Amino acid sequence: MNATNANFLTRHDFLIRRLHSLTGLVPVGCYMVVHLLVNSSLMNGPGAFQTNVNQIHSLGRALPLVEWLFIFLPLIFHAVIGVWIIRSGKTNTDQYRYLNNWRYTLQRWTGVVAIIFIFFHVFHLHGWFHGEWWLENVARPWGMANFKPYNAASTLATALQGFLWPIFYFVGIVCCVFHLANGIWTMGITWGVWTSDRAQKGASIVCCIGGIGLLIVGLSALSAAITTDVQQARNVEDAMYKLRVDTGEIVDNPEKRYHAPESLGDSTEEASPDEDVSE
Repeated sequence: MNATNANFLTRHDFLIRRLHSLTGLVPVGCYMVVHLLVNSSLMNGPGAFQTNVNQIHSLGRALPLVEWLFIFLPLIFHAVIGVWIIRSGKTNTDQYRYLNNWRYTLQRWTGVVAIIFIFFHVFHLHGWFHGEWWLENVARPWGMANFKPYNAASTLATALQGFLWPIFYFVGIVCCVFHLANGIWTMGITWGVWTSDRAQKGASIVCCIGGIGLLIVGLSALSAAITTDVQQARNVEDAMYKLRVDTGEIVDNPEKRYHAPESLGDSTEEASPDEDVSE
């Protein structure tokens, strides 16, 4: 970081840290909670999960704009400033092994892990960018961009197959949840919401309970994705897709659907009209 940038950050230290704290809760933290809750709907079956994904993609052409304005740009800002704070801060856990000092250190290290996790998570499922040249020549040759919105549960389950991906997502979810829960507690101190020892202890308990609850939601979603029957989920998804296209609820978009490799033939047989897809 050059001297000009360092001087700018130093001169506006108070404002930048407040914006960093705020974006960690709104919109980044709020989005993470919604994201985990949507994913956890997979516990109710692929139909329930697909319904939620369809609602998100009903934004159509406005979806990329919403993603960049309310998710990616605030997330990038929060991550960049977070790295600056880590580099400019100092820990004292070697001299003072108090709980709050360890929380200070863990907040920063889980932030680093969260950045790496989100970076590869987006690449793994969405390929970062949606341009066809990028997807065909960069993302997919590396085994990335695996998620298809109109075959949500089946492509998510396929992407998580193997031994390493579930571990990667487990570690990432744990770090993201801790970073948010502990960050809310820290934010309350930063903004003067709880300043007394009693208030901080009470807030710590609330944040801990909330963090445990959110972690259960996140890991339940991960477990549901890993144990999903891919072919059964695909049958439900294809039947739902046909029904919603026929009724005009969604516009036919093959690019958002799973297509079996030609050498393997078409394995996406549609469910029979009598099959229940309302779960």
